[in-house]
Amino acid sequence: MCDKSKTDGLSGTRLDDQTILITGANTGIGKETARELARRGAQIIMACRDIEKGEAAVKEIMEETGNSKLTVKRLDLADTNSIREFAAQINEEYQELNILINNAGVMMCPYSKTADGFELQFGVNHLGHFLLTYLLIDLIKRSAPSRIINVSSTAHKMGSINFDDLNSEKSYNSVKAYAQSKLANIMFTRELARKLQGTDVLVFTLHPGVVRTELSRHLNIAARVGLAMLRPFTKSPSNGAETTIYCAVAHGLEQESGQYFSDCDRATCSRNAFDEEKVKELWAVSCEMLKIDWQ
Repeated sequence: MCDKSKTDGLSGTRLDDQTILITGANTGIGKETARELARRGAQIIMACRDIEKGEAAVKEIMEETGNSKLTVKRLDLADTNSIREFAAQINEEYQELNILINNAGVMMCPYSKTADGFELQFGVNHLGHFLLTYLLIDLIKRSAPSRIINVSSTAHKMGSINFDDLNSEKSYNSVKAYAQSKLANIMFTRELARKLQGTDVLVFTLHPGVVRTELSRHLNIAARVGLAMLRPFTKSPSNGAETTIYCAVAHGLEQESGQYFSDCDRATCSRNAFDEEKVKELWAVSCEMLKIDWQ
């Protein structure tokens, strides 16, 4: 859990002039993040694949917080056409985007591919957010000081980037594929922070904790039993959102761009995340897979 002094110290921080986009905001950590940031007065764009669930979440949060500046827009991170249409809409309708929270994700699901033929976990968790950030980066830069937050996981420590089989077509292990995608989140954060030096755009990545959310729906019976036994040590979605919120609103983080956080503090990530050659290779390969040129 986050140190109470850190969360209490942010309790009075208002965000009335901020526009915040959160992916996967209709449930779990994303929904709790939206709720807390709405409570602080921000304008919230809730990017959701399921519009019906998104609208229900918007109504609930509006009624609870009294903040009417929430909207839901459809975004399917498993389809680059959807991502491009969504980003075009945001760029046309909004003058500012102060905080982008790349929160949505899939975890340890059966093997499947995105609309563009990417392995689902790598495609959604990494490539989808990579493309979304690319398409919104000019708006984010114009809105500086601004922040980009990528939700990763401690599971990245079990991962490596398999450049010979990024789409897991030769062999598939749902845990390894998830770990690879979460490591990619951290490597993306590190390189993006380097590229954005001097722009007043800060980039952070984080482990929210082991959180009781719908992400566990694909776990097998043995994993579900194990998770049930660990329940006393897991976090509620509201507790799981604390580090995301910390990275979004905490002051004094200017020297921390590119860093990995857990429990509202800097944390240690795997050695693989610091392999600069692989970090740059992942960036180049991601651009190639998405057919974009992001220097």
